[in-house]
Amino acid sequence: MLIQRLSLGQLQANCYLLIEENKCLIIDPADEADFILEKIQRENLEPVALLATHGHFDHIMAAGEIQLSYNIPLYIHPDDLFLVKRLRETAKYFLGYEPVIVDPRNLVELKENFSISPPAGGFKFQIIPTPGHTPGSCCFYFKEENAIFTGDTLFHSAIGRYDFSYSNFNDLKTSLKQLFKLPKETIVYAGHGEETTISGEGFNFS
Repeated sequence: MLIQRLSLGQLQANCYLLIEENKCLIIDPADEADFILEKIQRENLEPVALLATHGHFDHIMAAGEIQLSYNIPLYIHPDDLFLVKRLRETAKYFLGYEPVIVDPRNLVELKENFSISPPAGGFKFQIIPTPGHTPGSCCFYFKEENAIFTGDTLFHSAIGRYDFSYSNFNDLKTSLKQLFKLPKETIVYAGHGEETTISGEGFNFS
């Protein structure tokens, strides 16, 4: 499986393209839908689904526009659907202007036992609920690839914000402890910044 990282938008959120043969799974369709679509078309990829690690606007702004070109679902945890409903107002608040946003459609609830298996190749992974940053934050663990996509739960030398009204620091601590039980060599692909490893993030929450 080939992993491509695109840092997009004013907040430089990471969008990941996971590629098996010509099938493409998109994790966190951040911003700049035109750029994402151009890359998909230039490389002759066939998107099969959109996955959201959480519902913050900077991670899903391009979803609706991508869905205008490809009839694919956006998978998101049900506890973060309230953030999707606030997409426009929160984007305007944090960006300082009112961006043009196509509302995401075909929203499908993420479930823990979940896999996407297109005819050519497949995407099999474990969904790890990691509430704290948001109530519905999730991480996607690809055991065979030794990789985990952590959204805004865990970054290189940092953890996710927990100062929002709906955030919970105790939940975040519990989620991080769960992640730190993964194999130490697991590569962490975060929602912002460069990748790291589980062994490189030695936080102590005792």
